[in-house]
Amino acid sequence: MTWLKSRRFQYLLAITALFFSLMVVLRAVFYFGFSPLSGDSDIATDTILTAWGIGLRFDLRLALLLMLPLAALAYLPWLNLLRSSIARFVGHTYLLLALLLVVLTYILDFGHYAYLGDRLNVTALRFLEDTAISTQMVWESYPVIWITLGWLLTTALTFWAALWIEKTLLSRPQTRIAKSQATFGFFVCFALFFFAILGRVSDINILNPIPLRWSEAFATGNKAVGSLGLNPVLYFYDTTLIPASPYDKDSVKEYYPVMADYLGIPAEQRQELNFDRVVDVQPHKLNYDQPPNVVFVMLESLGASRVGAYGTPFNPTPHLDQIADDGWLFKHFYVPVTGTAKTIWATFTGIPDVAPTESASRNPLTSHQRMVLNEFKGYRKFYFVGGNAGWANIDGLIKQSIDGIELYEEGDWKAPNVDVWGISDLELFRESNQILDDLPNDQPFFAFIQTAGNHRPFTIPEKNGDFEVRDMPEEELKEHGFRNPAQYNAVRLLDYNVGEYMKMARASDYFDNTIFVFFGDHNNRITTIPHMPPAMEKLGLESNHVPHMIYAPAYLKPRVIEQSMGLTDVMPTIAGMLGLTYRNTTLGRDIQSPAPEGDRASFVVMQEGPRPVYGALTKDYFVRMNHDGSNATLHDLHSDDPETDRAEQHPDVFEKLYDLARGQYETARYMFYDNVDNKEDKAQQ
Repeated sequence: MTWLKSRRFQYLLAITALFFSLMVVLRAVFYFGFSPLSGDSDIATDTILTAWGIGLRFDLRLALLLMLPLAALAYLPWLNLLRSSIARFVGHTYLLLALLLVVLTYILDFGHYAYLGDRLNVTALRFLEDTAISTQMVWESYPVIWITLGWLLTTALTFWAALWIEKTLLSRPQTRIAKSQATFGFFVCFALFFFAILGRVSDINILNPIPLRWSEAFATGNKAVGSLGLNPVLYFYDTTLIPASPYDKDSVKEYYPVMADYLGIPAEQRQELNFDRVVDVQPHKLNYDQPPNVVFVMLESLGASRVGAYGTPFNPTPHLDQIADDGWLFKHFYVPVTGTAKTIWATFTGIPDVAPTESASRNPLTSHQRMVLNEFKGYRKFYFVGGNAGWANIDGLIKQSIDGIELYEEGDWKAPNVDVWGISDLELFRESNQILDDLPNDQPFFAFIQTAGNHRPFTIPEKNGDFEVRDMPEEELKEHGFRNPAQYNAVRLLDYNVGEYMKMARASDYFDNTIFVFFGDHNNRITTIPHMPPAMEKLGLESNHVPHMIYAPAYLKPRVIEQSMGLTDVMPTIAGMLGLTYRNTTLGRDIQSPAPEGDRASFVVMQEGPRPVYGALTKDYFVRMNHDGSNATLHDLHSDDPETDRAEQHPDVFEKLYDLARGQYETARYMFYDNVDNKEDKAQQ
């Protein structure tokens, strides 16, 4: 087989092997450096090897695709790599640019996964909307110079190897190959290329060959296993190609009866896709003389697995634990979609942010939302954030949707900035408290305080009261969900600042007549959490499971609430406490009102993107499915084996939660546009 001696064939084969080897090395870096599977003894070795096998097939596919332009340059009739310096210059330029881009994509993927637990996808492009803040955060959080040097060194070494291959193989003396041999070699190479690009060699329908797809990496249902099987370059590209229609009205209509029951819409009001209802004064209205104030405190990046009241050791949150003991503690509280911007959206709009590629707050067509908060008549409304509220267009959302909102952000504070996220949380609490304390006693107010300290770069301000960093063995911390001491102390600092704020508030005139609402916006990346139920980690629910407490010692006795509750329910719950008659056009419900579905259910998105994975869960069960409802499974949240599908054992539970999850997802997409409050049109009428 003299065709095997072809200079061009050997060159292209060697270049493909070089690309493939580079990606194998980078896959190993991901596995040992970023994937939790490398130290997870609970995942079967066969499962990990299968994920590796899928990943290597993706890597080979990309290596072959990257080789194709060089193959074209090699086999051009005249201006080819053998004869033309121009062709070689073009080839070298392409090689360098391709390597720079591929290695950079892997580096961005590592950082994206390290923080969010998701491989790089098109949703990451939302950070380009806030380039200045994103850049500064990256600079303060990561060793950018060393990462850049690593990127350039890896690219340079690979490029040098490619040049060496070219010089060694293309400069050899020519071997004459018969046409029959060349033809035979072509068909052999074509067949091998076809199967390699396809990514499979069995179960192939030649008339309709289906290639290996990214969804096959998630066949086990384990997010970490699925992530290991992906190639970040191909996966990112795939997510950009998926069409993202705003909503499917036929599906909204299909599940409208389910959602109408879920929301308690009276039968006579069930006109076509009507979600508008008036909620009367509830029997559980608080008994008060002066309307109570309301203070929401969003706890940045704080998951339930980090809080002592939920079982975390090492006593990181004594002040929040005390609030939990003295107030209402919600044991099973979930944000529908993880991320600060998406949490803020859901808090105020009462709609899960299931936008396919970026935060809903960035969509100019949906920025005027009807909100339950606007039913708080007579209340002054404040939004306090230590940094720039332009991040993710949050300022646009609250200014356009919340009547009379008073926004305090970067530039409005006396304290200096401590990092990319603005002033310290302690100073944010101090200055916010002063603004609220200066209000007349007969002026009710709503205030939203957005913390930021428990976020990369985990800055510990030089002057932060008497807070002291605590040294803990890193291995002990990793055993219970903390990646390192910096993250652990950031949680402690957040809790300390909450404690200091409560001291300030207790000394104020407004404390006794105020309802304080605390909740996390999402969890960040964990290692392992043996102190939590296995379902949290094995099903990936720890990202959505966050702490939630309501504290009002003058009005509420201590209580532990076991029912599942979602973030969209918080605002209607507070409206019910205040005894308001209010208009509700959202997906949120008062937690103290009976739930038509029996065991109260919450909606969660497990994997974002144009084709998300989502589900619905009670305190006992969780239904998970693909974006179109396929591959739906039921899981027992109290089982030692939560990954097992229990749908056949509990068909009624499965059907109920399946319909609720499908209804929530399709309705949320529709509500982005249906819930728009076009104030300009109203003013013209």
